[in-house]
Amino acid sequence: MVVARGELDAFAEPDLSAAFAELANELQVVVDLEAVSFLDSTALGAVVRSVREVGERGGEALVVLPATAARRIFEITTLDRVLPTSPSRAQALEAFTREG
Repeated sequence: MVVARGELDAFAEPDLSAAFAELANELQVVVDLEAVSFLDSTALGAVVRSVREVGERGGEALVVLPATAARRIFEITTLDRVLPTSPSRAQALEAFTREG
């Protein structure tokens, strides 16, 4: 699970990418953006790239997108319609539990 907080911008992107790299062998990944107050295109690109990479290795990633500031960038770019999302971390974890 990757739990991000605060402002995610070009300066935070290396830390975000490092967090995803630590999960390189995981097939079920939750990306929790609930506590994110700002998300720029660089950080958004890292999230999209990482979700795609999980899918390419046969896994599934869920992006937690509650009604917060971070959700707006996903709506503007329509990525909320393309990427698998969940309204809460609990629901994302429950979805993976049901799948086995």
